[in-house]
Amino acid sequence: MRITGLETVRADFHDNLIWVRIETEAGLVGLGETFFFPSAVEAYLHDVVAPQLIGGDASRIGAWSARLMRVPVGYGSSGAEMRAASAVDIALWDLMGQAAGMPVHRLLGGLARDRIRIYNTCAGPHYVTKARTDIGTWFGLGDGGPEKFDDLRGFLERPAELARELLAEGITGMKIWPFDYAAEANGRMSITTAQIEEGCRPFRLIREAVGRRMDLMVELHSMWDIESAKRIFRALEPLEPAWFEDPIRMDDAEGLAELARFTRIPILASETTAPKESFRRLLEQRAVGIVSFDVGWCGGISEAQRIIALADAWQVPIAPHDCTGPVGFVAGTHLSLSARNAMIQETVRAYTQGWYNEIVTALPPIADGYLSPLMGPGLGLALRPEFLARGDVRRRRSGAGAA
Repeated sequence: MRITGLETVRADFHDNLIWVRIETEAGLVGLGETFFFPSAVEAYLHDVVAPQLIGGDASRIGAWSARLMRVPVGYGSSGAEMRAASAVDIALWDLMGQAAGMPVHRLLGGLARDRIRIYNTCAGPHYVTKARTDIGTWFGLGDGGPEKFDDLRGFLERPAELARELLAEGITGMKIWPFDYAAEANGRMSITTAQIEEGCRPFRLIREAVGRRMDLMVELHSMWDIESAKRIFRALEPLEPAWFEDPIRMDDAEGLAELARFTRIPILASETTAPKESFRRLLEQRAVGIVSFDVGWCGGISEAQRIIALADAWQVPIAPHDCTGPVGFVAGTHLSLSARNAMIQETVRAYTQGWYNEIVTALPPIADGYLSPLMGPGLGLALRPEFLARGDVRRRRSGAGAA
């Protein structure tokens, strides 16, 4: 499959997402996606990546992965170069599956399970869709009132009701982040007793309302110093959270290991971590109890496979990330459904039951708290033609016929 073009797609409603379409002479188009600072990723894709890809063989995924992930800079983190490589890799796997007439999970060795349990990240429909200026804008709360599936406002204002609502859908895990406001107020250093009490309040109300029927995941967004994280851990441990996620900066393996020794609750890390070498350091330090990765940031499906195998070698389960976009989400589900050591799949119902459906042609079925695989060839989805035709969608192309 000779590559003939690379197209990037961006939409005005979302400041953080970019889609990548790789065209071939056979007429097949592979779809990838990544998240954060799309203008930087777009420039890199067209200025640096496209001249290498165009004319090349799309089926040589391993060679492209090695080439794009070993550039002079950006190979040790989830920076623009790695995010671009991730999006391209996802698109190449999509192409390979289409050419073979198989879903990606079959190319990965087949299903390890017929379905996987999900949890709900309690974001709202506008969460992280705008460039960050303040925490309210980033959270997508805006000036308007609550909307359908505004679960961020829900966990802040009516956590017990939200937990009951999720349980009624069969969802038995929810992730919330009420401590972020304190971190912003304190310059991300130190936390007061009153702030700890306020941050614990939603967790306590949920436990009082539904008991242990709901698993509670604690998102800390790498916003804390070690001693503050310990105080938060100590306060929440009696409520038996399922995990503490990203308590400090994820490049401090020794600090995470110290926190792991401090608490009996697993530490989950981290969608911000890339590539596999960074996960190796965390695993060698016994700093994480659950590995999470974002397929759109870590190096794509190719590198995610290596991370999964590495975690399995250390007898650590995985829980792929999704709080970004529909293509990365679907790519992650192919991995979680095919990986022996997958424990749970992140979802955001404000997305899967909301705007994801305006962008793509298909999503994995979700019912009774479980997700089932898409069975179409490749990823099993494409960008909707009506989405691509919208006036607020911008497209840029490199290759034959490019303007």
